[in-house]
Amino acid sequence: MTEAPELNSTFWHPNFFLLTGIPGLRGAQAWLTLVFGPMYLLSLLGNGALLAMVQIETMLHQPMFLLLATLAATDLGLATSIAPGLLAVLWLGPQPVPYTTCLVQMFFVHALTAMESDVLLAVACDRAVAVGRPLHYPVLVTKARVGYGARALALKAVAIVVPSSLLVARFRHFRAKTIGHAYCAHMAVVELVVGDTQANNLYGLALSLAVSGVDILGITGSYGLIAHAVLRLPTREARAKAFGTCSSHICVILAFYVPGLFSYLTHRFGRHTVPKPTHIVLSKIYLLLPPALNSLIYGACTKQIRDQLLESFTFKKSYF
Repeated sequence: MTEAPELNSTFWHPNFFLLTGIPGLRGAQAWLTLVFGPMYLLSLLGNGALLAMVQIETMLHQPMFLLLATLAATDLGLATSIAPGLLAVLWLGPQPVPYTTCLVQMFFVHALTAMESDVLLAVACDRAVAVGRPLHYPVLVTKARVGYGARALALKAVAIVVPSSLLVARFRHFRAKTIGHAYCAHMAVVELVVGDTQANNLYGLALSLAVSGVDILGITGSYGLIAHAVLRLPTREARAKAFGTCSSHICVILAFYVPGLFSYLTHRFGRHTVPKPTHIVLSKIYLLLPPALNSLIYGACTKQIRDQLLESFTFKKSYF
């Protein structure tokens, strides 16, 4: 166990941290707003439209679409917890953020990321039941159960992330106020701590395994059941239709987990080989790309949503 260094006048508890953006890319940071700005705009428009559509259209008041609405709400929260501050730092330069606000942002980023992963698992389970046991689906998966499940996932995300924030809040002395990041990333703050951070590192690793690791296993198992059910269908058309109901979800899973896994492996094992600016940019893409793409993917690949969008834009629906 590492002993905490002796405190002196150079160590203090800051009232605020200074977010500096992406070290090494100071001259190009403003140009990155052309990447992350449209991502955030797509997140707002796409997920907002999906939520409004599910709310307005009664035919979308079904368990699957309620799960998609939960995912859209999570995406909106995740993107909004990061993007405004990120864009301010990239466009205007280093920005101060109060210490308490930094901890709150850290909590919401991790809680909403955990929630997103859990909702993707829930959608995989929903599709497994729909494909594997279609006759029992209306009984097994109801709107009430989806509502209870969404609340349970939210409580779970909060419960597992709160200790992570408390482990940071317990420290009272830091080496510096400057964070070489564009938002209050957990490990970027922990690196400034004066004291033994072994518990933070271990809990961070356990949190990653408990969230992504367990959810990936659950999703893999669900799609194993789906593949087994699809292969038992008698005709190619039936197999294609069953696979089509899952194609959008597969794309969303890849958009979320592939950048996340690459970012995680880069942080854990590539610190000395991958430049820090690359790692920071990857972490932003991991958090902002899925919220920007999810609604577009579901809008393009889900027939009911696509049909509702076409009716809305072509005014085929009569309201009189």
